[in-house]
Amino acid sequence: SFTMNMYLVLYDLMQFCGHSWIFTNMIIRFMTFGKESLADTFHSIGFVMRLCQLLSVLEILHILIGIDKSRLLPRFLQITERIIVLFVVINSQEEVQGKYIVCVLFFLWNLIDVIRYTYNMLARMGIYYLPLTWLNFSLCILLYPLSVLAKGFAICVSLPYFESFGTYSIKLPFPFTFSIYFPYVLKMYLLVLFAGMCFIIQNLFSERAAHLGIGNIKNKRS
Repeated sequence: SFTMNMYLVLYDLMQFCGHSWIFTNMIIRFMTFGKESLADTFHSIGFVMRLCQLLSVLEILHILIGIDKSRLLPRFLQITERIIVLFVVINSQEEVQGKYIVCVLFFLWNLIDVIRYTYNMLARMGIYYLPLTWLNFSLCILLYPLSVLAKGFAICVSLPYFESFGTYSIKLPFPFTFSIYFPYVLKMYLLVLFAGMCFIIQNLFSERAAHLGIGNIKNKRS
């Protein structure tokens, strides 16, 4: 309906504004302070970043109630990956927040999202630009694996701190005879992260072929 479509346009506009602010802030801070700004990235833009990522959970609801026709599982995996890395790994360990990998990760996330939300917002209004369409469905195929590698590196960097401080590790009381050692959970999640990457990349190629008509072009040539 028109009302739901306008709601989605406003949602995309809010996300575009949030990620554009983060992206612009990162570039200006780097141009002003140089490498010194990298260690302070989380403290300067972390609040807005967390707000945008929490807001992105609504996208799962949009798909479930049928107002967004995107596939549920790929979007669910992409959103949960960010939520886990941002809130569980980075936000809980202050020592990790000052690492350069956080700046790299935020840069990749926001570059992807500025393009994606721009495309979504215009597409919902019936406006399509071929260069933007190509950029949205092509650049993400390159940037998404890089972001997964950055997530994996951030998790590896955080492991010594989870081991030292015992964050989220739980020793269950009697009658249970086992405990949950969180660094092991993170190591297992690394396997899930890279397995999910293969599935999501396959979905990205399918979306690119569908929106750019690559399959139709090949059929015409043959």
